[in-house]
Amino acid sequence: MPIKLPSALPAYDVLRDEGVMVLDEDTAARQDIRPLRIALLNLMPKKIQTENQFARLIGATPLQIELSLIRMSEHQTKNTAAAHMEEFYRPFSDMKDQKFDGLIITGAPIEHLPFKDVTYWEELTEVFAWTQTHVHSTFGVCWGGMAMINYFHGVKKHILDHKAFGCFRHHNAAPASPYLRGFSDDCVIPVSRWTEMRQDEIDAAGGLTTLITSDDAGPALVEDKAHRALYIFNHFEYDSGTLKQEYDRDIGNGTPINVPMNYYPGNDPAEQPQNRWRSHAHLLYGNWINEIYQTTHFELDKIGT
Repeated sequence: MPIKLPSALPAYDVLRDEGVMVLDEDTAARQDIRPLRIALLNLMPKKIQTENQFARLIGATPLQIELSLIRMSEHQTKNTAAAHMEEFYRPFSDMKDQKFDGLIITGAPIEHLPFKDVTYWEELTEVFAWTQTHVHSTFGVCWGGMAMINYFHGVKKHILDHKAFGCFRHHNAAPASPYLRGFSDDCVIPVSRWTEMRQDEIDAAGGLTTLITSDDAGPALVEDKAHRALYIFNHFEYDSGTLKQEYDRDIGNGTPINVPMNYYPGNDPAEQPQNRWRSHAHLLYGNWINEIYQTTHFELDKIGT
């Protein structure tokens, strides 16, 4: 089954051209099936790129997915056309009464700010509380995952003295987890952050299980069963060229930045970067979608009860 997207959304043509099955709303309505309702709370500045990345991963399963795009109610983005935001996004304040099988909360380029200094922090904590009554399973990504684990468990983020930047080898710490079904003993994940979460503090919080970790980049994927959530601090969703775009941007701005580790062949930025994480990215998000399908209520109204 395909992912259901508005035919005018840029991701519709991008995914269709890649061979991903997509349905427009009229075609999907003719199928006698309840699609899984997945929402994307997109906090990234490049909204369209992020839409493409996550739609590609959740649209690769055999199930029909209905993707809804959500934004913070008062926060105005400066990097995406207002017309795009108006047509495809709905403010959280308009979505409070709706229920979803899954929710993805993206990262945001505000790592250096204390959580409480983020302009939309109060509303975001409202979103976190709302997930417990209106969302079956939530996936917090990078800063979004750090914010969630801090809200629910008080785990702090710590500023690094240099950016963790590149493709890092990670270990499968929980081979029996349904979220890691089909995973190798280790895998490569793109990392791009100025902060870290520490394993001893995650362990001390209780109720959290680290599924994937790295000797060099620290804990990466954490399960929070009590809150029906996963927190990933790295970027399986990244395209092949995303780290290159970030590196070229920083070089162009004169921002000190190291060449992303283990990304370019021979660590030479003149070479074409190689994607070594795509298969595991599809596995992880496919397993997440499968777990939602296996455990969510058929009747949406019962989600959160």
